[in-house]
Amino acid sequence: MKPLEHTITEEQHRVRIDKVLADLNKDMSRSQVQTWITQQLVLVNGEVVKANYKCQLGDHIEWSIPKAEPLQLAPEAIELDIIYEDSDLLVVNKPKGMVVHPSAGHQHGTLVHALLYHCEDLSGINGIERPGIVHRIDKDTSGLLVVAKNDQAHQHLSKQLANKDIKRKYHAMVHGNIPHEKGLIDAPIGRDPKDRQRMAVVENGKPAVTHFQVIEQFSDYTLIECQLETGRTHQIRVHMKYIEYPLVGDPKYGPRKTIDVNGQALHAKEIAFTHPTTKEWMHFEVDLPDYFQELIDYIRKMY
Repeated sequence: MKPLEHTITEEQHRVRIDKVLADLNKDMSRSQVQTWITQQLVLVNGEVVKANYKCQLGDHIEWSIPKAEPLQLAPEAIELDIIYEDSDLLVVNKPKGMVVHPSAGHQHGTLVHALLYHCEDLSGINGIERPGIVHRIDKDTSGLLVVAKNDQAHQHLSKQLANKDIKRKYHAMVHGNIPHEKGLIDAPIGRDPKDRQRMAVVENGKPAVTHFQVIEQFSDYTLIECQLETGRTHQIRVHMKYIEYPLVGDPKYGPRKTIDVNGQALHAKEIAFTHPTTKEWMHFEVDLPDYFQELIDYIRKMY
């Protein structure tokens, strides 16, 4: 396929290349364009550039749109707790222990495998291994996710996510007794320079903001509600560790001595967004899962 071409205009001068290409390819998301740039499918004046390259007047842009690969994942008949569904999207209550999409070491039993069995169509924007996935929650975090059935819905929801218009609230049980009713953590998150398998608050990280409010206090633990402004990897887990109130059960960021609940005590309890087609404000909330309620009952009794 012959590459597409464009010459940068005065209006596009000093605009990032990923934004220019997203504007020129209306049916593609900016994240998809960034993938093309990473794959060296975009050239500026014959040279490979990074996504943050600021275009100059007269720059000659060439780019190739890769062919969509046929989906190779096999649907799996896994039961789903679907809270809402229409022709554009689903809201799913993911159980603790389920991985959202396939990755190294998780080639079966993921939410994506279950969705492929349940749905005839899912958006393809995030590629073969992440159809329909607008945002993720960790394997051992339970709770609500919105899934897109088509690219238009996906783009609309992704834009809301980027603009901080999707509201997400989580409940978490943390170590320690937080002495105040609420707080705000504004600390950038990036790869931990000492351990590439972990995230950490680092000076050159991406902006990350978490609001939290105390629900119930115990002598050695606190039940809190967290609301995310941003959606960085492991954000709540990293931020609560940073202020020295790590999550109960967290094997990666928690203390060695913790209550074993097979992973962090974190539940995505609420999600709200504007419907991509009807423009209606949609709000969904689910109860705490059994393991979490049993943990609260145990701590109330013991602490």
